[in-house]
Amino acid sequence: MAANNKPQQPVNKTEEVEEFMDKLDHPFKAEVYAVRNIIKNVNRDITEQIKWAAPSFSYKGYMVTFNLWAKQHVHLVFHNGAILTNESGLLEGDYPDRRMAYFSSMDNVKLKRAALEGAVREWVKLKDHEEQ
Repeated sequence: MAANNKPQQPVNKTEEVEEFMDKLDHPFKAEVYAVRNIIKNVNRDITEQIKWAAPSFSYKGYMVTFNLWAKQHVHLVFHNGAILTNESGLLEGDYPDRRMAYFSSMDNVKLKRAALEGAVREWVKLKDHEEQ
């Protein structure tokens, strides 16, 4: 924690993520790129780094991380995703702390784009509200 008791924002490591993505061997690499760009384009203050051997995104704390072990789809883990309303139904699971999102094709990424953007926007809004 910083001196003002606010969690420190992880440093943006886009170059590190780019290098990782260049070497990524995954059957859904194009979809991973597309989902990554959707998340990053929601808010310019979203940072990225490698966590759990995959791209991870933060906004005033860890927000969402790819789980690239699964090869049958793109799997996102929303840290503390239980705080999101999930009105779109994008997020799956009833874990006490996290929620999952899955993308099975590029068409599926396009279909779920607005819902993913909405979840990320809601996260940003909640985190901004915490500071007030």
